[in-house]
Amino acid sequence: MPTLKKKLVVLTGAGISAESGIKTFRDADGLWEGHDVMEVASYEGWLRNKELVLDFYNQRRRQLHQVKPNNGHLVLAELEYDFEVHIITQNVDNLHEQAGSSQVLHLHGELLKVRSDSNPPLQIVDWSVDLNLGDVDAAGNQLRPHIVWFGEMVPALEEAITITEQADYVAVLGTSLQVYPAASLMHYAKPNVPVFYIDPKPASITNLQNPLEVIPMNATDGVPFLREKLLKEHGA
Repeated sequence: MPTLKKKLVVLTGAGISAESGIKTFRDADGLWEGHDVMEVASYEGWLRNKELVLDFYNQRRRQLHQVKPNNGHLVLAELEYDFEVHIITQNVDNLHEQAGSSQVLHLHGELLKVRSDSNPPLQIVDWSVDLNLGDVDAAGNQLRPHIVWFGEMVPALEEAITITEQADYVAVLGTSLQVYPAASLMHYAKPNVPVFYIDPKPASITNLQNPLEVIPMNATDGVPFLREKLLKEHGA
């Protein structure tokens, strides 16, 4: 019988997308600049000014069509030859999918999807062009970005916890660990599971029961480093 692949769960944040040229929400020159966060990333802001919110995400969607996966994304996809790889991402772009990763869970939604502004949503549909006022679902509800805004529930969180609980290895990549609940996910790994934290400016991790290795590199260099380490030291 073939040997079952070990499960590698990778939690990714804005840092890996930044290396492809996508501005992050928290950089000094990030895409929040010129916008109050709550005006473009909350349901209250949506109700106040739908045109502003639609324009904001239309710009993000247009930018996404102009960028490509970087080496970090590509090597994560290649890791599927040796591991059962599950990517849990805070990012709303599709760069992991473009790179070829087959199991990607988006915690905070997806730029290339929209949903009806009803509760619960009547429709979630693929959407690659601008979204405008007057674009509605079959029941006449305005369509909105399929993004988890501040204050909204994270529907994929329970699935993400279940995946992390089953991991043989956990890698945390390109995140400041400031956004919850995503930042807490690594704590759901079994106590003996190694955790690798890849970031050029790693944050402090406390109260983690797992073996932790910090790799102070960006994704482009850090993911290939991790691949070689896992293949050499962990017998994958």
